Amino acid sequence: MDREPSSLLVLEGISKGFNTTRARIEILDQVDFTVAKGDSIAVVGASGIGKSTLLQIIGTLDRPDQGRLLFEGKDLFALDRERLARFRNQSVGFVFQFHHLLQGFSAMENVIMPCLISKMAKQDAVKRAEAILARVGLEDRFYHRVEDLSGGEQQRVALARALVLSPLILLADEPTGNLDIKNSEEIHQLLMDLNKELGMTVIVVTHNNDLANLMNQRVTLKNSGIVPLQ
Repeated sequence: MDREPSSLLVLEGISKGFNTTRARIEILDQVDFTVAKGDSIAVVGASGIGKSTLLQIIGTLDRPDQGRLLFEGKDLFALDRERLARFRNQSVGFVFQFHHLLQGFSAMENVIMPCLISKMAKQDAVKRAEAILARVGLEDRFYHRVEDLSGGEQQRVALARALVLSPLILLADEPTGNLDIKNSEEIHQLLMDLNKELGMTVIVVTHNNDLANLMNQRVTLKNSGIVPLQ
């Protein structure tokens, strides 16, 4: 397969399924597509079609049954467990519909966690966390416990946590699914601003047409495969 020099991720023949007592269900079947550096892509399709599964494979949280996932030409699933975990920590940020923040901890404590996992000095981790929390509009919420924040603020903390290590790739699974219209629109705009400012690649799974329409490209999953990019 020919790849453009700007390609960041390449999916080649990605397949994933599971067995029931009566049959095998194919979720993804020979999926191919290329993601360019700095691109923004919406993954859309009916509920249960495999969008989240695709995102988890791209983020190496799940493995395909067949196929390869190439990052800058390197086959990620050929890496051992330790190197794959290091790739996830340093190169990929994750944001989910349910923010998965640590309750009882402050915004700051949640955001510095990836830095500490990567063995960054705490002083440097705090500086990074302060900068990204301020960028997402939470400069007055550094030391508020997450349960004392609004839903929109909690999702901003989750976004800051995903970005604190300056990943090349941000993966978001229904990032505004639990937010009201106003907060959703603000998060949508923030995602696009950060995509441009940081030059990071953004891949979003969403049912929200407003968010999907902001992305440069749209990938539609149907019948275990991909409808060509529009």
